[in-house]
Amino acid sequence: MIAIPSFNELIEKSIIEHWDRDALTDYKGATLQYHDVARKIEKLHIMFENSGVVKGDKIALCGRNCANWAAAYFATLTYGAVAVPILNEFTPDQIHNIVNHSDAKLLFVGDVVATTIDATKMPNLEGIINIPDYSLFLSRTDKLTYAREHLNEIFGKKYPKFFRKEHVHYYREESPDQLALINYTSGTTGFSKGVMIPFRALWSNYDFACQAMGKQLEGRGDNFISILPLAHMYGMAFELIYEFLTGKHVFFLTRVPSPSIIAQAFAEIKPAIIVAVPLVIEKIIKKKVFPKIQNNRMKLLRSVPFINQKVDGRICEEVKKAFGGEFYEVIIGGAAFNQEVEAFLKRINFPYTVGYGATECAPIICYSPWDSFVAGSCGRAVVNMEVKIDSPDPQHIPGEILARGLNVMLGYYKNEEATRETIDSEGWYHTGDLGLIDYDGNVFIKGRSKNMLLSSNGQNIYPEEIEDKLNSMAMVVESVVIQEEEKLIGLVFPDYDEAKNLGLNTEDLEKIMEQNRQELNEILPQYSKLSAIRLQEEEFEKTPKRSIKRYLYQ
Repeated sequence: MIAIPSFNELIEKSIIEHWDRDALTDYKGATLQYHDVARKIEKLHIMFENSGVVKGDKIALCGRNCANWAAAYFATLTYGAVAVPILNEFTPDQIHNIVNHSDAKLLFVGDVVATTIDATKMPNLEGIINIPDYSLFLSRTDKLTYAREHLNEIFGKKYPKFFRKEHVHYYREESPDQLALINYTSGTTGFSKGVMIPFRALWSNYDFACQAMGKQLEGRGDNFISILPLAHMYGMAFELIYEFLTGKHVFFLTRVPSPSIIAQAFAEIKPAIIVAVPLVIEKIIKKKVFPKIQNNRMKLLRSVPFINQKVDGRICEEVKKAFGGEFYEVIIGGAAFNQEVEAFLKRINFPYTVGYGATECAPIICYSPWDSFVAGSCGRAVVNMEVKIDSPDPQHIPGEILARGLNVMLGYYKNEEATRETIDSEGWYHTGDLGLIDYDGNVFIKGRSKNMLLSSNGQNIYPEEIEDKLNSMAMVVESVVIQEEEKLIGLVFPDYDEAKNLGLNTEDLEKIMEQNRQELNEILPQYSKLSAIRLQEEEFEKTPKRSIKRYLYQ
């Protein structure tokens, strides 16, 4: 039996141990040291207590990544309340629905979200608090109004001779299974469920990160970049919790992280590790690296034995520079990785790895370090977890990926039926993903079971595999393969910027896509050939995790 420590005690210990070190920085903005975060947490605790918030009450947070978001999140957990992180990319109606469904008592909002939501549609909220300065956007109780207006006065009376390390004492969860937060999935199915994450799952993901990366990061500096949404478990676990609990310094990209902003941040901050979704890595590689190496001279050098290894070594160093140059590895997860980009990174021996997880596992399920990672896989089951494939022949016949262990959620909030459908009587979480597993335990994802298409002769078709090949073809930015009756259609969003530079019109693009279709069909089995390719005028609509919302295009 694993002895699971108090998660809130770990937060407390880290703050005390790293009191005068830099903790949280808004990129190009202010920095909070650990004692500054402790002070903000204490003031929020005073506001919670004096406004009538009790242990177990729900507190929602919806805003862009920033230091004050993180401080409010930690304040919620360490008070004993339940955090409800909400992706700020959600529509106002989605935010209203989640606040209401979660029974949130308070809502922290960013400056953009504050201008879009309608408080009248969240009647049970007692207050809305602005994340930038913790001022009240709305108060429906005299207690909350008084607590905020007299906050500094109450704080001064409680700590008349300065707030010090010895004053930091946080609520201890009663058991590892106690509910810590409810995370609402965006998903690609159009239906959002409230995933109940216990403290044990937060600790277990932290424990994994310590074991997988702790020693490897020694001597690489304490800087980390937060790119992914903090309201998503992937970003929360590996771009905030692990770093904060180990005394690291997190920089938040508070604006929408475009490839140019990310590249600039990498160069300046030089992070010790990089956590990203495939789209970020693919864009940087395709825009900043491929143009330099796809000329005739480089192609010739890379084709000559012995010389090619030196050339690839130099290319690898250049690619590393594009990501800051001082990182241990790049961890990619959240969606399928383009095979062309992955093959390129593998050839030049770039330190990358692909992980696998789900919100329901807070989030990690599989991972392998870059130097033992098998290309095309998503690693092996992580510490505190086990994985199996529901298939008569898991090495050769795809089956549903099942996971069990400390990371698995308690269930879906107010949805016992969905919980029973997802977690079976033996504790296995049914991911809904299809995969294979080799003799060494490496898991290979073959697609979402919900995305799988069936040909007229009963063949299983995994659209992601077709899309991966199509996405590497001329003028294709991204694609979705759909089925109409018995025909497969490729929907393509082309590179309109490049087309404009080359003077190409729509008719030219259609000819290129037809050529792509013919070349693609030559390497596809008969049952998965495309009957047509249709151009999309706008980029595919995506979840905040940058997964395409497939259900909109079926």
